[in-house]
Amino acid sequence: MSTRFTDRVVLITGAGSGLGRATAVRLASEGAKLALVDISEKGLEETVAAVKEAATDAEVLVATADVSQEADVEGYVAKTLEAFGRIDGFFNNAGIEGRQNLTESFTAEEFDRVVSINLRGVFLGLEKVLAVMHEQGSGAIVNTASVGGIRGVGNQSGYAAAKHGVVGLTRNSGVEYGQFGVRINAIAPGAIWTPMVEGSMRQLDPENPRKAAEQFIQGNPTKRYGEAPEIAAVVAFLLSDDASYVNAAVLPIDGGQSAKY
Repeated sequence: MSTRFTDRVVLITGAGSGLGRATAVRLASEGAKLALVDISEKGLEETVAAVKEAATDAEVLVATADVSQEADVEGYVAKTLEAFGRIDGFFNNAGIEGRQNLTESFTAEEFDRVVSINLRGVFLGLEKVLAVMHEQGSGAIVNTASVGGIRGVGNQSGYAAAKHGVVGLTRNSGVEYGQFGVRINAIAPGAIWTPMVEGSMRQLDPENPRKAAEQFIQGNPTKRYGEAPEIAAVVAFLLSDDASYVNAAVLPIDGGQSAKY
């Protein structure tokens, strides 16, 4: 396995499951020192176990935090700096889907809940980590958007608004910080089989989410779901020096779904 991240410190939010966990495992196997953030203490414990299985000597810090709360974000950034002294990479990933509903029935309360985590949380992470990277004169950030951030999906007003916002934040900040040696990109995953997507399918078919999932995926050119390690590989690339001239880009990882008429 590559050692692209030896002696590099990478901070990951939403590290307690799904894409965050898969990316933590991938980066640890490439030598990274990790700061893992999630609202779930149990999720973080499970991720640390998975990381140690992949890289027994990995240096790992954990912090429980609500990414929508500014004090919590300041806390996880300070904790990372206290432990490691720098932040070389940031996977700004934490998010939720929210309940599915037509816009007229979505409710302002649910909209605020989803946007507070998926957009405000991403902004706060950028705000605090970019200050560190600006001073360092180096760093790479990957924000998690979604195919729901580059096209309409339906029944997801909060999610769509927030993820489109993440795309805007990525392009804006990438344009701002390229001159300071900091790159900011976003991924736009499609149908990736994670706990969040399983929960989404369970809303469609509580008894058999996999059946709903198989039906849902027939419109995808690859006729299958993506797997979390496939996303982790792309995130690792974008955070590495291999992507040294990739900035302000939004990369769909969706089997070609978003290109299809």
